[in-house]
Amino acid sequence: MPTPLHRVATIGAAVLIGAGGLAACGANDTGSDAGSGDGSGGGATIALLLPESATTRYEAFDKPLFEAKVAELCSDCEVAYFNADQDEAKQQEQVASALTQGADVLVLDPVNGAGAGGMIADAQAEDVPVIAYDRFIEGADYYMSFDNNTVGQMQGEALVEAMGDTGGILMLNGAPSDPNAAQFKAGAHSVIDESGLELLSNEYDNPDWSPENAQSYVTDQVNKLGADRIEGVYAANDGQAGGVVAALLGAGVEAADLPPITGQDAELAAVQRIVAGEQTVTIYKPIPIEAETAAEVAVDLALGNEVPTTSVTGVDQSDFEGVTSYIFSPTAVTQDNVGDTVIADGFYTADDICTSAYADACKAAGLQ
Repeated sequence: MPTPLHRVATIGAAVLIGAGGLAACGANDTGSDAGSGDGSGGGATIALLLPESATTRYEAFDKPLFEAKVAELCSDCEVAYFNADQDEAKQQEQVASALTQGADVLVLDPVNGAGAGGMIADAQAEDVPVIAYDRFIEGADYYMSFDNNTVGQMQGEALVEAMGDTGGILMLNGAPSDPNAAQFKAGAHSVIDESGLELLSNEYDNPDWSPENAQSYVTDQVNKLGADRIEGVYAANDGQAGGVVAALLGAGVEAADLPPITGQDAELAAVQRIVAGEQTVTIYKPIPIEAETAAEVAVDLALGNEVPTTSVTGVDQSDFEGVTSYIFSPTAVTQDNVGDTVIADGFYTADDICTSAYADACKAAGLQ
């Protein structure tokens, strides 16, 4: 899978929420302007702490994009990488380890945003600033994420449109410990609750976002309700969408007869399902602009530079619950606009998507 390192300001746009002040933190001040990309540095260490690896974006995109941008901006800065594997206690240990190792900045995507306050306090007690990455943490110095409520709204709108505003649905949300999941859910409900769609069963809050849990849940619902009653599925992300498809195909539903299914993250497998007509929509959140902006701010903080009000990616600062923030805009990807979104942005090439199994579908969609 190629990593699109060349894309900067062309991806996404900021949703400005208000005016925000700068957070005052820094370390290892060399007097150099790392944000200008001059390659200077002071041997600073930036810790990148990601929450899990079940979602493919973290290892395939966030980590390499962040590391590459740091290397571009600061030739002798080091990125200390940690992945918590969805284990909150493990992440707490990793934060402690990063601080012990002398990290100058923490870029933290928490397993449990609501429970991450102690990690913020520990870091700030040692004058180490924290960038809350992708998931909000109260008290962090900076926050990088997408407009999560809009993500949910887009998913709900796509489902309602595909179903014609009527029919029975299942609803699979993200992990209750993930603050973003609540925002996706709220956004989706703001659309679905005003529609003619009927929730067939208690909605499912997937404790670890896993495709396996999603597949098991939908299999149980098929056994209780019958596959024919499931006329649409709200899946909060692409991994769960894959589990939904596996469950329905396993229950004997033909691929051509799969109901409308939503997703999020523009995973390669999901884009292929969309091309093949097996998934209705995914929400594309351009990870490069998030990872590269986080890297830029982290380098400036690590070197003691002033963080610019506009990043090298062209995104302005805003204020989100009192935290200086960069909030980026998502895009809905459907069968009609794959070429104009993820391919046009260089996130994937047509060859990535159009493997032999999807050659006919790609040809029909005008991708090859």
